[in-house]
Amino acid sequence: MEISLDQIKEKLGNAGLKATHQRMVVYRALVGVKSHPSADKVFDSIQSENPSITLATVYNTLDTFVEAGLAKRVMSGKGPVRYDARMDNHHHLICSNTKEIIDFYDEELNSLIRDYLQKKRIQNFELADMQLHIRGEKLNPNKEIRIK
Repeated sequence: MEISLDQIKEKLGNAGLKATHQRMVVYRALVGVKSHPSADKVFDSIQSENPSITLATVYNTLDTFVEAGLAKRVMSGKGPVRYDARMDNHHHLICSNTKEIIDFYDEELNSLIRDYLQKKRIQNFELADMQLHIRGEKLNPNKEIRIK
């Protein structure tokens, strides 16, 4: 997804963050891919054009984005933490053999989970967000997964 510098400045400002050069570069790299990159992958993608931005800065900036509600951490099991700039309600399919993390949208599943939690009458808890991480293997690693 392509995002303009003005859009990035607006997003950062709405989250209460100053639009520094480092934040703008890291945010653009994060939203520019749908592969749920690790901090190392974000660093690798920006390093050649931004040699003054260190790996530590990327880690700190991503943590700041998570705290500000601009990104989420996606725990993929083994391996590094990955990041997701998509803040809408969705789930993840995590493929153990390809290391891919694929966004999965299903309103029927969301309704089932909401209904289940209401039936269980969990007290003193208000549902704010749902994010299932469904682990499995791609049966044919060379084919793209398509979600209906």
